[in-house]
Amino acid sequence: MEKIYYHRDLPHYQPSCATFFVTYRLAGSLPVAVINRLKQEFRQQCRVIQKNGKPRPSQKEAIYTLRKRYFAKFDDCLHRRNMNEPYWLRDENLAKIVADSLHFLAQDYFDLWAYCIMSNHVHILISLFYNAPRLYKVMQKHKSFTAHKGNKALQRSGQFWAHESYDHVVRKDGEFGRILAYLLNNPVKAGLVEDWQAWQGSYLNPKL
Repeated sequence: MEKIYYHRDLPHYQPSCATFFVTYRLAGSLPVAVINRLKQEFRQQCRVIQKNGKPRPSQKEAIYTLRKRYFAKFDDCLHRRNMNEPYWLRDENLAKIVADSLHFLAQDYFDLWAYCIMSNHVHILISLFYNAPRLYKVMQKHKSFTAHKGNKALQRSGQFWAHESYDHVVRKDGEFGRILAYLLNNPVKAGLVEDWQAWQGSYLNPKL
């Protein structure tokens, strides 16, 4: 099975027919200085790993671990209060636009295991179908459609989503369950509800 890297600002390991944990956010929800600092730290640490002379499998494992640490910092910043406007997804109608798009795309492109729509970002857990387009193409469809609908609902124009998304290939070593728990408990961690099921923006596939 072909494996590729898709680049925008950071490398994205996106094999076909895989399970992904994806996080994407509203444009402007993180200060540019914070984003640049996190990216610079990630790139510097990647270069150190690539120059250490270790075998390629060891380098891939180290970068895999590094990406998880990068995401933890990224997600922590998104939850800091008074820093991360806009909060457009607090609006139930806008959150529904995002949710409806995910369920629609799931008919053709992926198994939708879970999602959590927060006020300024979204977490999803999906498994691409065998003949589905690459993840970045699926996300382009989703973000383009929801941006158009979202801007129309807000009576505004301009960028709706940040260009960059975080995507993580889920391994078959129990990681699926850990990520699922993390995703569903996002609003609990943020202090918004005591039980994830009380959060209207959460979804768990009935098969799980």
